[in-house]
Amino acid sequence: NIMLRSGQRRYGGPPEGWTGPPPSKGGEVFVGKIPRDLMENELLPVFQTVGPVYEIRLMMDTNETNRGFAFVTFATPADAGKAIQKLNRYEIRPGRFIGVIRSMDNCRLFIGGIPKDKSEEEIHKEMSRITEGVVRVILYSSVADKKKNRGFAFIEYESHRAAALARRKCLPDRLLLWGKNVAVDWAEPEPVVEEEILSKVRVLYVRNLLITTKEKELEELFDTAGNGGVEKVKILNDFAFIHFGSRSQAQQAMDALQGIRVSCMLIPY
Repeated sequence: NIMLRSGQRRYGGPPEGWTGPPPSKGGEVFVGKIPRDLMENELLPVFQTVGPVYEIRLMMDTNETNRGFAFVTFATPADAGKAIQKLNRYEIRPGRFIGVIRSMDNCRLFIGGIPKDKSEEEIHKEMSRITEGVVRVILYSSVADKKKNRGFAFIEYESHRAAALARRKCLPDRLLLWGKNVAVDWAEPEPVVEEEILSKVRVLYVRNLLITTKEKELEELFDTAGNGGVEKVKILNDFAFIHFGSRSQAQQAMDALQGIRVSCMLIPY
């Protein structure tokens, strides 16, 4: 099942017979130095030696020649990592070696200059009206006044393609929000953390705290949620780091506290 669209020759997404869930973020690799007459029928068997291939996107000059690079999406980030290790500098034809690196699968935009009295819900509603595929809004409160934001936000989309289309709609002088010109650009991409490293993470990052929040308050809250696993709490301005004795206790606390007024996420230890 091959689709030609917008300068791309696309296989899969999903391929015929695919039974698993859609790939998680971080499963895409960039493939460079591809012979210009090479198509997916030569790429697919090579990359399937690593793991199930969800999609191949060849960037095309014409219907018969590619632009020398492609993107291959695997079911998991782990398979993408294996592809980089095994297939970077792979001799795909005699004397022709391809390059394989992690793709910058960025799904997040930065938006600056927003009114400081707007909430996450208001920004989500407005950006969903203007663009498609909005998943969530990440908004940081002012240190001095938690009822106000810091004048910027991050908008996360369901895919890199959705984010790219949204950015195109929001080019300079094209977007007014609440009567104000705003700046929109790519956010710094989130680093892809290998599963082996992630499995050792046992520290939580907590943001948007009140200046009056005490370390003892956080310790009691997270110790209860994490089954008595808190070892150390350190507050810095309006954010904090909560150290746990084990990964499972950190995960348990994060799961228990999601959705309340304390916002937290895992960070590498």
